[in-house]
Amino acid sequence: MKKLLATTALCGSCIFAAMPGVALAQTNNTTNTSPGIGEIVVTAQKRAENIQDVPIAISAVSGDYLESRGITSIDSLGAIAPNVKIERAPSNKTISQISIRGSVTINPAITWEPAVGLYLDGVYIAKAQGSIFDIADLERVEVLRGPQGTLYGRNALAGAVNLVVKKPSGELGGSAEVSYGNFDAWKGKAILDLPSFGIFSVKLSGQIQKRDGFIKLTDNPYPEYGALASTPLEGRTNDIDSKSGMIQVRAEPSDTVTLDYTFDYSKFNQRPDYAQLVSVDQDFYGVPLSLYANSKRQSTASLDASPLYERSRSYGHALTAAVDVGDVTIKSITAYRNLKWNDRLDLDGSPFDIAYTGRDTKFHSFSQELQATGTAWNDRVNFVAGLFYYKEKGETKGPQRFFGAYGPGNDAVYQSDYGSHTRAWAIYAQADIKLADPLKLTLGGRYTEEKKDIMRYLATGTSGSPLVVAADVAYGDVPDAKYKNFSPAVTLSYEANRNFNFYARWARGFKSGGFNGETGTFGAPTAQCATPLVELCAPYRPEKVDSYEIGAKTRLFDGKVIFNVAAFWDEHKDIQLSVFTADNAASSVVRNAAKARIRGIEVETVIRPVDALTINGSFAYLDAKYKSFIEAVNGVDTDVSKNRAFPHTPHYTASLGADLRVAEGNWGKLNLNGDLSYVSKYFTYPYALDPNEYVGQQDAYDTQSKGRTIVNLRANVTEIPLGNISGEVSFWVRNLTKEDDATNFIDFGAGFNGLTVGYFPDPRTYGMTVGVKF
Repeated sequence: MKKLLATTALCGSCIFAAMPGVALAQTNNTTNTSPGIGEIVVTAQKRAENIQDVPIAISAVSGDYLESRGITSIDSLGAIAPNVKIERAPSNKTISQISIRGSVTINPAITWEPAVGLYLDGVYIAKAQGSIFDIADLERVEVLRGPQGTLYGRNALAGAVNLVVKKPSGELGGSAEVSYGNFDAWKGKAILDLPSFGIFSVKLSGQIQKRDGFIKLTDNPYPEYGALASTPLEGRTNDIDSKSGMIQVRAEPSDTVTLDYTFDYSKFNQRPDYAQLVSVDQDFYGVPLSLYANSKRQSTASLDASPLYERSRSYGHALTAAVDVGDVTIKSITAYRNLKWNDRLDLDGSPFDIAYTGRDTKFHSFSQELQATGTAWNDRVNFVAGLFYYKEKGETKGPQRFFGAYGPGNDAVYQSDYGSHTRAWAIYAQADIKLADPLKLTLGGRYTEEKKDIMRYLATGTSGSPLVVAADVAYGDVPDAKYKNFSPAVTLSYEANRNFNFYARWARGFKSGGFNGETGTFGAPTAQCATPLVELCAPYRPEKVDSYEIGAKTRLFDGKVIFNVAAFWDEHKDIQLSVFTADNAASSVVRNAAKARIRGIEVETVIRPVDALTINGSFAYLDAKYKSFIEAVNGVDTDVSKNRAFPHTPHYTASLGADLRVAEGNWGKLNLNGDLSYVSKYFTYPYALDPNEYVGQQDAYDTQSKGRTIVNLRANVTEIPLGNISGEVSFWVRNLTKEDDATNFIDFGAGFNGLTVGYFPDPRTYGMTVGVKF
């Protein structure tokens, strides 16, 4: 069986492509025929390639990099690559919000599609809910920037993130470690690779993690208003309580056949991120809410005694079969994923019963992919071709309560439920054609068809009284949304020699359309759709982008320096914008309102001046501009493009890191590493830059993040001799400088008197890790 090479290094922002004592020590995975940085191999285009030969903007972090930083989930990656920003969604620690080159999906509702494709060993992780989970033994993380429609399909409009797990080796080995830190944080992680028996190899891995909450819950700081407030909640919030595990079985019945089965499981049962009240325009019906507003990060809070939790349970089965037939490898990837996710949130940040919401989500998906990779015409053509089938069902039930006993209607209660089925299939192909020794043409395309339906139930009322059904739309009541798309890509690359590779690329990206399950926009039935829900009658359209990119990948000074640069110009149309209105059960309005131009420059470098030191750095510039943004103003469609913010598009991102081998001896090795990541200020919603231009607009500056600079440091003593095993001890600190500006917000708008809550990065944490390897 042909063995795919594993990535042994990072090329990107935080590029530890050949960390001293890490990548270069792994001679089985690294080809290093000259001084400097070894070869870096990825499988992002479905086959093993040197990352410097791949004519797209791609970054990859090795498993050694992840292990040396204690990273086991994507929310800890920080600025993994230029123009890549990974956040936790507001109020939740298990929902990701991934932005690449200015494209992001703000709303994590189960009926929404992400702008970035997330994959676990080639299996699509379809939704933002539950997408932050732990994996104890990652081999690498690959990030592809720009549209990846040909090989990754729908919803890879902005790019793709591949999580690749280390496979069973068939040899006895493993590791175990325990970490302890402030906030009474502890983590246990273990990996056991069993010796092969017959044709089978097995590996078991998992971890358990617990931590006290960052926010201590206290009594009402203004007891004179105690009669209006409820009994305060006790304990802490922003805690962690998670368990995860993975079982991997590999069977190799012959040299040409490999079967890989994987079962992964993750469970979280914790309290959510604190929704800190940062501002409110005026008090609520005698409730002095403004007393509790504070724009500075707080470490204590007083919340009402309603239940507060975030629970996520996800698991997946995947079976990958690969068969070599001459110069062609046939691969089948069959997968099933299941998610159960629940939360209850206090969204007013006070001991008053103002805004309390919940979501109870069930989701499952099935996918089947058949893929062929190989060479033809005396190795002058490398090709990938495949078929893909996918189906899913997701439903959310949403009990919500607003205003307590203070607002209009005397305690407004909602039951807001929605769900959807999706079926999609695709056929794709890509070929790399060597026109001449230095010149290569890459042609690719993917054709997709998909179909979606919708269910919507909305009932309103007051506590203690029967709910009045505002909408009850069952599956089939609304005509299905159907989409067809062809996403082509063309790349011309010129590899002058092994040290210089230049390329130009055009690609089209496609993000699926669908229904706004959260809609609260009502209207009279129409002839086309016998339902009173206007937005369900007219599903929003797919978002598309035409991306133009040029780049250069270089190795300089005998391989001691890697320097890559890319510049891109993206033309977006039918941008899907979710505008939170906080009306009718905190609903959102979905608009295909905008066309936009997004352009930028990305620089990445790795410098290894001596064997003991690796320095990495990246810098990115991003410029986003609406070309049109049509919105109803006083009942008239108006172009407001000059007065709308572009969400999650910082002008500048940068990173700097170093890995230093300080000393080594018969006692072990001492390594120091440090990372700095910088994100400039950015808006979090497409709100008005000048709210006074039209009445009733939300101010974009109320939910603008000032950006952040995060510094992490770690000292590792490895390979400590302990008989037949080796020991490790690490001391670490994260967010050394106590960065404390808000990273995300929720603005409830005028209907809630401008109530705005903010979410802050984790405070400074520190601790130690002790482990063994065998």
